[in-house]
Amino acid sequence: MRKLQLEELNRDSLSEYHNKEKPKVIVVLDNIRSGNNVGSIFRTCDAFAFEKIILCGYTPQPPHKEINKTAIGAHLSVPWQHFDEISSAIAQLKSEGYRIYGIEQTSESVLLQDAHFSREDSIALVFGNEVNGLTDDILPHLDEAIEIDQYGTKHSLNVAVCAGMVLWEVNKAVRELL
Repeated sequence: MRKLQLEELNRDSLSEYHNKEKPKVIVVLDNIRSGNNVGSIFRTCDAFAFEKIILCGYTPQPPHKEINKTAIGAHLSVPWQHFDEISSAIAQLKSEGYRIYGIEQTSESVLLQDAHFSREDSIALVFGNEVNGLTDDILPHLDEAIEIDQYGTKHSLNVAVCAGMVLWEVNKAVRELL
């Protein structure tokens, strides 16, 4: 077994990536503190060729040293936009027909493995602050809250790790469509 060289991986060029058909999946980051987490999520969105990222509140925006470090250029391939208030972003997404999934532990959340992502839906996945999660005022605007089953002593995962898990599951569902 030998490791493949970069040229053997047949990845898209930046222009090819921008012009390719992408699943209707948008990631929304609300008040994320760490540029490292943001950059990691950019990289994951690039890997799955999702539509775009929306950065809300004080979430760091490119160009940013920590985003550049972990995104390794994905902030140049994945389109992004900023909203001062997440409520404005959610209102716009709803008006465009997106189904809004919040990643949060609530009294009505469903486990990730039990969530059903419709291949026909436009999907927006909302991730909140590393410490406080999603704000309470956003919860009524979600179509569904999703949580990841956990068995240890901690009550949450790092937001970039959580995003990686959720985005992989969504990717599996939407790739059957393309």
